[in-house]
Amino acid sequence: MRKSPKEIEIENEILAMLSGKPAMAASLIFNDEEAQALRNYANTVSIKRLGYNDHGPVHMSKTALNALIMFDILSKGGIKFNLEEEKIGTVEDSKVAVLISSLLHDVGMSVGRENHELLGAVFA
Repeated sequence: MRKSPKEIEIENEILAMLSGKPAMAASLIFNDEEAQALRNYANTVSIKRLGYNDHGPVHMSKTALNALIMFDILSKGGIKFNLEEEKIGTVEDSKVAVLISSLLHDVGMSVGRENHELLGAVFA
């Protein structure tokens, strides 16, 4: 699948700020054909069918970029995320969870607007 220059730019920004498991998770999603198909088709449904705004890969990647920036601010401020606080994961695991959820948060829009958040959780 072809990616837009903006999509590639944001993906590169995300990858530049990651290492370890989060970088691997981002690369897997950015290169997975099924994930890309769902992320792209979300825009077909959103823009062409429903007349809404961008809900596709650029929007989802920009959301992920902003989520990672906020994650880093909170982490540097001493805030522990649930996985770390509850001793069931590390800060790196928390970053993976934030990354995956933000990169895939609107894949349910590939079906329609109603209950897209629930469908997205099933697809992800």
